[in-house]
Amino acid sequence: MYTPEIAPLGDSLLWSSLIAVLPLLTMFVTLGVLKWKAHWAGLAAVIVAVIVAVFAFGMPVGLAGLSASQGFAFGLFPIMWIVITAIWLYELTVKSGHFEDLRLVINVISDDPRVQAILVAFCFGGLLEALAGFGAPVAITGVMLIAVGFTAMRAAVVVLVANTAPVAFGAIAIPIITAGNLTGIDYREIGAMVGHQTPLLAAFVPLFLIFLVDGRRGLRQLWPLALVVGIVFGASQFVSANYLSVEMTDIVASLMGLAAAVLMLQLWKPVGGQDTLDKMAHERSREKADAPDAGGSAAAVATSADAKTAPLTGRRVFMALCPYLIVIVIFSAAKLIPVVDTWLAGTDIEIPWPGLDGNIMSAAGEVSTSTVYNFQWLSSPGTMLLVSGIIVAIVYKMTVKDAVQVFVDNVVKMRFSILTVGLVLALAYVMNLSGQTITIGTWIAGTGALFAFLSPVLGWLGTAVTGSDTSANALFATLQQTAATKAGLDPVLLVAANSSGGVVGKMISPQNLTIAATAVGLLGKEASIFRRVIWWSLGMLVVMCLLVGLQSTILSWMVPGPG
Repeated sequence: MYTPEIAPLGDSLLWSSLIAVLPLLTMFVTLGVLKWKAHWAGLAAVIVAVIVAVFAFGMPVGLAGLSASQGFAFGLFPIMWIVITAIWLYELTVKSGHFEDLRLVINVISDDPRVQAILVAFCFGGLLEALAGFGAPVAITGVMLIAVGFTAMRAAVVVLVANTAPVAFGAIAIPIITAGNLTGIDYREIGAMVGHQTPLLAAFVPLFLIFLVDGRRGLRQLWPLALVVGIVFGASQFVSANYLSVEMTDIVASLMGLAAAVLMLQLWKPVGGQDTLDKMAHERSREKADAPDAGGSAAAVATSADAKTAPLTGRRVFMALCPYLIVIVIFSAAKLIPVVDTWLAGTDIEIPWPGLDGNIMSAAGEVSTSTVYNFQWLSSPGTMLLVSGIIVAIVYKMTVKDAVQVFVDNVVKMRFSILTVGLVLALAYVMNLSGQTITIGTWIAGTGALFAFLSPVLGWLGTAVTGSDTSANALFATLQQTAATKAGLDPVLLVAANSSGGVVGKMISPQNLTIAATAVGLLGKEASIFRRVIWWSLGMLVVMCLLVGLQSTILSWMVPGPG
């Protein structure tokens, strides 16, 4: 029976934390500075994590290896299962010839790429985050932006930055519900507090997207639309989280934001879109010349995006939107109909990990429940995307042979991405079960009243490591609650801050970097994407830290009361 120590190195929390952070530093340095391929960076980080677990934290070698194996399995299923089926769904539309029509349909609303970034990455991506989460929004919206003419790199960065504000309420508010279950705090109170934090960030994300697409010129020309969509989205988050339904928050916000965008475009037309289109066409040509054999989606769709087709008919519009309508219907039924949701949850199979389960204690002295692998063979978003893909293949009248071949080709193409995500989750499990993560968190939590300013850092760290705000809350929600009580702060504020901090950590998670790179055809370029998004992540983290710190003092009126 292994019980992790909080401060194994000479009872020094500082030195223990500095050693515990080495695996993360290994990942970020090899990926961001040395520019290693993501799977090699992941492997190096896992090796360092195992070494630290064994020699610094005293974890038996066998248990360290088993922890890595469970994490690797979780990375394959359900995480990469979701990504594989999401990309397969997209590849079916390409194979059937209907994907080009999607670009034309989006162009009907607006052919301005800056507007399309808001509509697709922010609004539709928020809806997918609400229903599915776990990487599916990044994968699907990434290829949609490629379809309308974005370069692979720009599409990847835009969808990663866009996938921030909806994350706390993603997958029908699972991160917040998880935090409530672990802390004993009513999740509706936590959701209401998050609804006083992330909407302030959401209000500005469309502005960030405009800047990423077209710099200062884009801001000058499209700031009215970006502000309207951002404010409507954020206000809808606030109202739903506080007065309607925590679970429905992102669905309400995404649909209201999309409606606001469409309505405003009827009353106000942006200028300068053609200049942006010309700039993107030049960038696509240069990207194709630099990497003609890059593989993946980008090269294929870049050619498609320049194609000329006949005017759209009603049938072509329906067929282009069909895959995404099917996804929305299936996920809505699975998540929003209680009977279906309960039945699907009942199909999950809990598997105590052989050799690991029952042999790990938590830092609190209780038998760890993290050693039970939950096999969500039917309730996983990946399986729902598989069902969606099968229906799409039938609607598109594709042969079984073609659909299966597309799936197999997709898996082969994604083999290094699959390996990378498996290694990243192996890293997370070794760090978590050996006590490295909780040691880092406890050290940060020991700053007393200053902890209110630093509490979002824990959520950011947890999401950056695991790629999941839900996992970040599972790691640190109780710690936040305990630290808040000791420091005389409101536990609801800091538990919510953990989830809100996590939303800006997702874009730098190696798992999500790999998903984005795979979706847009930039396999092996995760380091380049990382260097472009890290500063956005850190900047938004600073803003969230300041907001939470002020909410603990002079802005305490923003903290909602119980009920």
